[in-house]
Formats: sequence, C-alpha cells, structure tokens
Amino acid sequence: MTTLKQSLFEQLDQIVLIDSHSHINPYSAASKDLGDLLGYHYYTELAHSSGMPRERIEEAGLSPREKVGRLFGFLGNIDNTIQWSWFLELSKDLFGFEGDTIDAGNWESVYELASQKMAQPDWESQVLQMSGVEKVFLTNDFDDTLSGFDTNRYVPCLRTDDLVFHLANPVVRQRLEKCTGIVPASLKQIKDGIDKLFKYFCGNQARACAISLPPWFSPTKQSDDSTVAKVALNDLLKHGLDAQESSKRAMANWVFWKIAEFADEYKLPFDLMIGVNRKVYPTGVFQGQDLYDSRLSLIQYGELFNAFPNLPFPISVLASVTNQELVDYAWIFPNVVTHGHWWYSNTPNYIRHDLRGRIEAIPRNKQIGYYSDAYKLEFILPKFRMFKRILAEVLADEYCSGRGWSETKALELGRQILRGNVESIFKI
Repeated sequence: MTTLKQSLFEQLDQIVLIDSHSHINPYSAASKDLGDLLGYHYYTELAHSSGMPRERIEEAGLSPREKVGRLFGFLGNIDNTIQWSWFLELSKDLFGFEGDTIDAGNWESVYELASQKMAQPDWESQVLQMSGVEKVFLTNDFDDTLSGFDTNRYVPCLRTDDLVFHLANPVVRQRLEKCTGIVPASLKQIKDGIDKLFKYFCGNQARACAISLPPWFSPTKQSDDSTVAKVALNDLLKHGLDAQESSKRAMANWVFWKIAEFADEYKLPFDLMIGVNRKVYPTGVFQGQDLYDSRLSLIQYGELFNAFPNLPFPISVLASVTNQELVDYAWIFPNVVTHGHWWYSNTPNYIRHDLRGRIEAIPRNKQIGYYSDAYKLEFILPKFRMFKRILAEVLADEYCSGRGWSETKALELGRQILRGNVESIFKI
C-alpha cells in the first residue's frame, strides 16, 4: 500500500465494528479447535474441488485433529486463494503464529498454538477485542429461544426462510405451533403466529429479519383472505411435502408478504439475500452445493419496494453481475440499501468492482459496507480487514487523489460505510 492507503487503512482498522450479518452460535461463538475453523465450508468445498473425496472430509466419527491432517493433504492447492489468506492472517494475529506458510509439514504446531489459545476461558472476549467488534448480528431460526446469551453483544435476527418456503413440511408447522401455541391450520392462524414471533423477537432486542431468496421468487401483494392462498394451504395441510409445487409457491408468496407487513409494522429492516439456487451440486460437501443463478432481475421485487416505502430493505446479491442492478435500485428507491458482499462476491476482485460502483453512485447513508457471514468469531478479523484494505484503496484513489478530498473527509465517508449506517439503519 502507498502511504495514504496505509494511513487510511490503519485508521479504518481502529473503528469498533458492528457485524450486521453472521451465522455465529451465541452459545459457542468461538472455535474449540482448528477443526472448527477449517470445517468452514470455504475450506472443505475448496479442498473437495481440488480433489479431496467428500467421504474423506465427512467421515463419521472423525476427530478434529485427523480431519485437519487430512485437509492439509489438499489445502496446498488453495494457498493462492483469498480464503487461505484469511486463515493465515488469523493464525498470525490471533494464535501468534510467526511463519509465512502453513502446510503439511507444520500444521500440527499451529494446531497446538490454536488449542492453547482456544482453551483460555476468556477466548471469546479476546477474539472480539482483537477483531475490534462490539456487536454481532445472529441468524436465528424462528423458534430459537433468545435467552442464555447477551443480546447486547449478540443481536437477534429473525430468519424467515422456513416459514416462507417450507411450510409444506409438517415438522415446520409443528415447530411453529410449539413456539407460538397457535395451530397453523388457517391463514388467520398463520398470520397470528407470525405476529407473535415478531413480538417475541422485538421484545428480545432483534434488529432485523432476513431471508435468502431463490431466483424464481417474485413477491406480489396478498390479501389476508386470499382465495389462492386458502386453496394452496389446504393442499399443503392435506399432502404435506407431496403438495403441488404451485401450492408451495403460492403459500410462499402469501407468507412472505405477511412477513413484510409485520416488518413494516414493527419497524424491523428486512434483509433480502437474493439469487441463491440450492442443491445445484447435490454430491458436494455440506454447504458446498449452492450457486448463484443470474436468471433473475430486481424488477421481480419492484412491487414489494413500492408497497413498503418506509421499510428498509438491506439487499445482498450473490453475484457481482447483479451488482449494477442493485446500484440502480438503491439509486432510485429510498428504501433499498446495499448490504455487504455476499458469498461468491466476497473476493477482492468483485468487492473492488462492486464497491466502486456503489460508492460513486449511491447516497452515502444507504451503504452498509460489509458483514462477516462468519460461523466462528475468528473469521471476523481477516474478512473485515480484507474489506477495509479495499475501502482504503478506493478512498485514496477515487476521493483523495481523484477528487482532492482531504484524508479526514475520506475517513469520515469510510467510517459511515463501515459503522455509521449500520447504527442508523438498524437503530442500534
């Protein structure tokens, strides 16, 4: 980095963060061993892609040490990737590893370093402090019990995928009945159940609801007593998973619209993660089976954005190819917010391209720069640092050098993108 870029990065790196989307388990937030870390799907799917048999990765009863040892037979193939640089950086900064390479010859020493650190009783707090993170948003199933953890540190978020797309499954309906006390046997009862979920989550400091959406989904306005939805629900109740696909989609549309109505009523931003096509590679490793699908347009959500003008929709798109459309929608719609760099877009080349497109075209108060999407706390540090380096580069090149901004003015914009907008949009 040049001096200016380095200076901006160092100052951005001092900002205490709020991570607006993760998959952290608040009851086991930090890793217990290196197997926890390298079990992250990025590493198992890349090892599998490079030639490691799935059965060698997912063998039942495999100890964490044995699993890590097996992975290192293939992880040398990914030392060129950004994912590997995350692991190397966190090993240095969190575990105290002092080398430049971790490979089949020295992984056991890193395993021991990590184990010693992770065994410390305050390891979770250490990781948060070293990562400069104050709060982490969770991904909570609708029937999660939001107790036994600090909701000021780990912020609940109501994940609604099961309610929208899996209500045909009797198990999902049973879960809904158990956590609300309401039998979901009519549209009114389902709506009352959803209302009760929103009350519970908001009463426990939730600051968002969220859903990942397939490329075919196109929500349209739904009345409470929609005839189409009634017929669809009867099909789901009678036939369960064997119900017609048209019935499943009709109910998905109805439930989604009711969730949007409650999000609007309870003033809970509705995070939309758009474009994932599930089970494209069904023989892939766990969480390594889904891909983006470019056969979509945000015009599919035009009716939604128009219907709820006061409801913020922080939107993540799975592929950089969708980013320009997202930029244009955020340009026009006051309630559309760009949200992080999700999944397959989460590499420096795409982040750099997408960030430049957003930062030069969208109002500064409508950009949430980054979230970790992490399953374990240790990954927050290197992933956010990757983004902060790119943000410093863009600010230095485009604003300080390109537009003559002062370093102080550029830093103010960076601070707003990194933290300020998270506070204002999610009312933290």
